[in-house]
Amino acid sequence: MKTKILTLSMLFCALFILSAQDDTTTKTSNFGIKGGYNLAAVSFDEDSETGQRHSFHVGFYGESFFTESIALQVELLYSQQGYEIESNGGTFTQKLDYINVPLMFKMYPDNNFFLEVGPQIGLAISHEEEFDSNFDLFDTSQEFEPNSFDWGINFGGGFKTNSGISLGVRYHLGLGDIYEEGNPKNRVWQFSVGFDF
Repeated sequence: MKTKILTLSMLFCALFILSAQDDTTTKTSNFGIKGGYNLAAVSFDEDSETGQRHSFHVGFYGESFFTESIALQVELLYSQQGYEIESNGGTFTQKLDYINVPLMFKMYPDNNFFLEVGPQIGLAISHEEEFDSNFDLFDTSQEFEPNSFDWGINFGGGFKTNSGISLGVRYHLGLGDIYEEGNPKNRVWQFSVGFDF
């Protein structure tokens, strides 16, 4: 599994380097930092979805232009995902933390607005499940081992100023199972702000 992740990461980096060598446009390569707010949930058997966990993501990106209106953006993100379910008995929270590598193909219909789509791979780095009963005696905390490898597709859009500040929204449709039973898959809305170096 680690070999697959390494191979895919090297492929993404190679594509980014090749695209960075295209100097036929007036737009240049950009590198920067980004972060923002996550609304994360999990879909079970593709017919039910949990409540959302409020969390965040942060990381780096590199953007390179093929043409004036088409770009490739590679990112390395720390992302808090999982879900939360509230009931009369308390709150159950699944905390899944990932290192994600999105590869986004971006189209700029004009100089500032963009649409994006692309694959994402992720590596689970921690996992914890908590139950808060609102009474300490019944609170529990356990750690489990999810599938270490996650993958899916991202869709999104946003606005980028001429000075390199970007605002974006993205939806991650997870296609890999978090566990073997119940076919649980990640579903994440991300609201981001980015800054070019």
